[in-house]
Order: sequence, then structure tokens, then C-alpha cells
Amino acid sequence: MKKLIVGAGIILAAVGGILWFKKASPETPFARDYKAATYVIEGQRSALMGTTQYFGNEAKGDFNADGKQDVAFVLTQTPGGSGTFYYVVAALGSDEGYVGTNAVFLGDRIAPQTTEFRNGDIVVNYADRKAGDPMTAAPSVGVSQRLKIQGNQLVKVAK
Repeated sequence: MKKLIVGAGIILAAVGGILWFKKASPETPFARDYKAATYVIEGQRSALMGTTQYFGNEAKGDFNADGKQDVAFVLTQTPGGSGTFYYVVAALGSDEGYVGTNAVFLGDRIAPQTTEFRNGDIVVNYADRKAGDPMTAAPSVGVSQRLKIQGNQLVKVAK
């Protein structure tokens, strides 16, 4: 009888774990973990796996003023070749979990520094190359990109 109870407990724990780490899908857009949400990158829905990876530089706050904590972070795509493309995304929190936004392109082979939530904006700081520098040059110019949530879209804020 003990083996049966222990076995049932393991199965329940496994099922619970699967449900807790459930990935978002078009039918169920919510994910319990923001890293399991899907994001729209260059018009395509993408999860954090394969060539699309979590980079980090998180900022947390209530980006859409709904009383729920949201998370912005940087992700990368390495589709082949020598490029590493950096994007910023947001995961909007709700009672059901997180929903990923569209991705906003930051640059190729940049050097991300910090991401902040400041005065209602998401601010991504990174180093990029000087205009005209080859892609082999090290990023040396500081850039701050301001973004905000409008509706459920992540958009650049005019400087």
C-alpha cells in the first residue's frame, strides 16, 4: 500500500510540475513562467529554445498599469552565420500567468548593459558600434532605448 501511495504522489507531483511550467500556445496564450511564454519576433511566434535564447538584463514593474507585475528582458537569436541579434521583450503578468509581447530589435552583436523600469518606461542600455564601423569592431557607443507598452504591444518611445 505504501508503494502505491508513494507512486501516486510522484505521478501527481510530475503532473503538477508539467502544469506549473506549462508553455504558452496560440490556444492558451498564458504561461506560468515568463521564460515559457511565446514572443513575436519579426512576425513569427517564438519560444525561448533553439536559436532563440534568454539573455537576461531583467526589469520588473507594472508596465501596463493593471496592478500586476510584468517583466522585460533581452533575448537573442542566432539564426546562423556570425550574427547574434538582440531584442527586448516584455512578459505581461495576469491572474492566468504571463503573455509575451512582440520583440523590438536592438542590434546585431551589441553589448547589453542594463534594463530598467523608470518613469513608466522600459529603458534598455547597451553599447553599439560607431556609424560606419565594421561588424568586427567592438561596441563602444552608449545607447539608451526607451520603450513602453501600448495596448499589448511593446513600442519605442520617441526621444
